[in-house]
Amino acid sequence: MTAARTTAYLDHAATTPMLPQAARVLTEELARTGNPSSLHASGRAARRVVEEARERLAASLGARPSEVLWTSGGTEADNLAIKGLFWARRTQDASRRRILVSAVEHHAVLDPAFWMAEHAGAELVLLPVDHEGVVDLDALRAELEANAEHAALLSVMWANNEVGTLQPLAEVVALARRYGVPVHADAVQAVGQVPVDFAASGLDALTVTGHKVGGPGGAGALLARRGLELTPVLHGGGQERGVRSGTLDAALLASFAVAVEEAVTTRASAAPRLAALRDELVAGVRAIDPTAVLRGPADPARRLPANAHLTFPGCEGDSLLYLLDSAGVEASTGSACQAGVPRPSHVLLAMGVDEDDARGALRFSLGRTSTSDDVAALLTALPAVLERARAAGLSGSSRATSSSAAPRAAGTHDEQVA
Repeated sequence: MTAARTTAYLDHAATTPMLPQAARVLTEELARTGNPSSLHASGRAARRVVEEARERLAASLGARPSEVLWTSGGTEADNLAIKGLFWARRTQDASRRRILVSAVEHHAVLDPAFWMAEHAGAELVLLPVDHEGVVDLDALRAELEANAEHAALLSVMWANNEVGTLQPLAEVVALARRYGVPVHADAVQAVGQVPVDFAASGLDALTVTGHKVGGPGGAGALLARRGLELTPVLHGGGQERGVRSGTLDAALLASFAVAVEEAVTTRASAAPRLAALRDELVAGVRAIDPTAVLRGPADPARRLPANAHLTFPGCEGDSLLYLLDSAGVEASTGSACQAGVPRPSHVLLAMGVDEDDARGALRFSLGRTSTSDDVAALLTALPAVLERARAAGLSGSSRATSSSAAPRAAGTHDEQVA
């Protein structure tokens, strides 16, 4: 009989194991029947569950219940923020066409922004970042000074999903507010790792989702300050203040709210533990491979406590990923694959990382279930994995086509930026 494989899960930034209490609430509510928009007793009971979840989520994130707009997750919330804000502002003033986003945003922000540039008459401005992935405040200031009257919105993520960089949102918001430009932040990675308070942040809109904090997939929210005008992206029954139509799933939302509450409540004790594990992981990797480079801020206080993103010279990230996986260690790469053409991470390239170095990226992300045993499993497997990956890279180098000669992926955005 084959022994069960032991897996070290180091990909919590992709998704997290569900919290027991979130799973329990989900299971209990799934057994109930009722559409929250129905007026009979079952419908009213479902509506009560939805509104209690709204209150719970709002209290956890420093928002008013009326500011919580339920969505199917982070991607929908980001799309609603980018498209809804642009169309609303454009309706008020046709000259407001510029969408400002940092160059290291998640694709859930970048892709709708590029789509608006290609299909809705928007002018997209990608704000540069420094070598640690921090948005260039001088570039933002210059853009606002020159074109504030044409700016529809600004989106800068709270924390980067790849390299863990915490953005200077207080300064970003202060600059934008000076010029009357609404600001959205994707806080999907930040909740539960760093303090997130919507009211205190001064943001106009903020994205959160359930499956990054021990909740279910398929549940998220856009926090939108009172009075913020958003043009609906989905049309139908007029739910969620008429901004986001669609039947609400009471079970998912109740589970989501419980998970956020738990993540926020336990953050003060969980974050230092995760930071210590991260430091243990980084030190161990560097001892094994002194050429490995930690990407993102060198100062631990300026990055997510659960994130360790490293590049390994002479290696392909995909090879490292698969070799680690075969050894029972699950992580992720910093690269994506578009139209069948492997590409290095847009985040690393925006940070000025050489394309060859960027291809050798791995992201290790920790969470509630992570232990020193997981780190030990990685460090045990890594030497042989690096040896095999570099050997494979050397044997394939003579056959490889240079990246500059590789075909451009369909739908790339290089020519769409203002």
